Amino acid sequence: SRELFVLTYGALVAQLCKEYEKDEDVNACLDRMGYSIGIRLIDDFLARSAVRKCRSYSETADVIAQVAFKMYLGVTPSVSCSSATGNEFSLILDKNPLVDFVEELPAERASLCYCNLLCGVIRGALEMVHLAAEVSFLQDRLKGDAVTEIGITFLRKPEDRKNRKNK
Repeated sequence: SRELFVLTYGALVAQLCKEYEKDEDVNACLDRMGYSIGIRLIDDFLARSAVRKCRSYSETADVIAQVAFKMYLGVTPSVSCSSATGNEFSLILDKNPLVDFVEELPAERASLCYCNLLCGVIRGALEMVHLAAEVSFLQDRLKGDAVTEIGITFLRKPEDRKNRKNK
């Protein structure tokens, strides 16, 4: 099933590249598609995973990596916090199953973010549990980086959420 998804995803990206001249348009389309998937996928995730409510951004990032990625993609990225305020995290994938059948991006598609769908999925799912976040690729093996790294920046400070509940 995962292999079928990966092959289908590759065909989807190839079709989008034919439809859009600019990589930025393909990237935006993949993000929108991922967002739509994420806002629907969160219900399945919550029902199947039985995770409890996360109490911190750190715990949320760990659940995304250790439960969600494992459940849907069969991989477990490592998590690192990249800010003193505790609202920025990186998911580092040693293996990205979406690129199993991709050797490299064509030179004319250098700014294509092939797996941008993942960013949209994460952003959409987080939004449905009332966590606004920016999600983007920071490093990509398809672009010659040593690892694939997805950055997640939660947009509200934890104390903002607490203060809003107390009002």
